[in-house]
Amino acid sequence: MADPDAELAALKKAYDKLNRRQARNERAHFARGLMQGILSMLKPGDVVFDCGANVGDVTQPLAETGAQVHAFEPDPYAFEQLSRRVGGFDNVTLHNVAVGVTAGSVRLMRAANFDDNPKSGSVKSTVVTGGRMIDERDAATIEVEMIALPQMIRDMAATHGEVAFVKMDIEGAELDLLEHMQAEGLFDMVGLTVAETHENKFRDLRPRFAALRQAVTEVYPITRVNLDWI
Repeated sequence: MADPDAELAALKKAYDKLNRRQARNERAHFARGLMQGILSMLKPGDVVFDCGANVGDVTQPLAETGAQVHAFEPDPYAFEQLSRRVGGFDNVTLHNVAVGVTAGSVRLMRAANFDDNPKSGSVKSTVVTGGRMIDERDAATIEVEMIALPQMIRDMAATHGEVAFVKMDIEGAELDLLEHMQAEGLFDMVGLTVAETHENKFRDLRPRFAALRQAVTEVYPITRVNLDWI
């Protein structure tokens, strides 16, 4: 005889999964529309940062606007693909580094299935420990350089008036950076900042992510700071 409680729990789980998928699809549609709007507004001479450029899916259309694009990607595999794809653009500067609050060196950890599917796995590479499905063994990590993004934003804003656009998809490292930008008023130096946050990947960091969202949304509209990039 079927267990009604078990059936109800299974239905609730399926319903929650469907809702999450729908919400993700809605964010994806919004992000694509937002991207088209961003591309239509950028012009030669604008400065944009693509943090977590991976293989260049965002970098290339940004470059095609004529804007001065700085693309940051620490994973050697992804950086090689990125270089092949956009290395011929005169208006693109490629940085084989991670971005953080301060400069230094840091361990880059890859997805547990990276060797089986490097293209898909490289998207999940992270410098933040405690991530779901990440191989943190010393033998599987890579030492990479990290640059101080806040100082670069300040320097570029001082030269160009503002940084037109900053995109972050950096697998958890966005938390420290966004908290710092909020505290130091750096969002005011950027026309639009978009970020994909990774609270689902880093469960222990969820309270900080929630506090960050509340602090940002109290001050900035999503047309200035959007934390639902995907």
